[in-house]
Amino acid sequence: MDQAKDLMPMAVPALAPAPGGLLRHMLYVLRANPMTLLAFVLLALFLVAAVLGPLVVPHNPLATDAASALMPPSLQHWFGTDDLGRDVFSRVVVATRLDLVISVAAVALSFAGGAVLGSLAGFYGGWTDRIVSRVLDTVMAFPLFVLAMGIVAALGNSVGNIVLATAIVNLPFYARLSRTEVNIRREAGFVQAARLSGHSDLSILATQIFPNALPPMMVQISLNLGWAILNAAGLSFIGLGVRPPTPEWGIMVAEGARFIVSGEWWLALFPGAALMLAVFTFNMLGDGLRDIVDPRARS
Repeated sequence: MDQAKDLMPMAVPALAPAPGGLLRHMLYVLRANPMTLLAFVLLALFLVAAVLGPLVVPHNPLATDAASALMPPSLQHWFGTDDLGRDVFSRVVVATRLDLVISVAAVALSFAGGAVLGSLAGFYGGWTDRIVSRVLDTVMAFPLFVLAMGIVAALGNSVGNIVLATAIVNLPFYARLSRTEVNIRREAGFVQAARLSGHSDLSILATQIFPNALPPMMVQISLNLGWAILNAAGLSFIGLGVRPPTPEWGIMVAEGARFIVSGEWWLALFPGAALMLAVFTFNMLGDGLRDIVDPRARS
């Protein structure tokens, strides 16, 4: 018995959470999933291009030069030039910032609004659930891209309105997902224990239920980031997005499509490839983000 008492204090530190546990868990997830690691590397490259791109590009993305119009890729112009003599590589790199800002801002707005509405509907039920569900059904009744077109056409094709339209059409995804996750957990044992401990409903929702509902929503965030970039590019392609001469991938693809038949393939290929790579990156981030933020995966 005395020996057992002597050994008990030695077991206590092993139960304490080790410092840097989250960082080690992130490194474990990245090592265990090579595609997730590749996605994070590509994301880092896009972020560097968005932050430093306008400062390090070799040419002014807005400067025109009629003598250099429609030049193919070369050592001087890595991605060639467009019909106004502007350097395509510089424009593709500079456009990264605008496209990422639009997608991140739109998804952040839709995530915040959808998570709040869905969580309240799933936790309280009743009339709150009915009203929120009917609003979401109304939004989902429209084809999403057509609804985004209508919003931008009504409000004007500015960057702020593109962000707002993209956020509105993405809102039901997060609201329905959070409603479902919260609804299946609101009577769980740990929630009842929190109630008995004197926690308020909002405190239980914010600190007990929502963290457990977050992992599947992180997957949705990564998917919607890619869709938001496609949505912004699609609006620009049909003339309802960012206005030229602002560098933006959708505008560049639309302008380059006119020259594919005549052989100037580089005008649409490189911005289209950047768009495809960005969507691929965000789609591949989903599983890794879910594993990183899931509390059960760190236990």
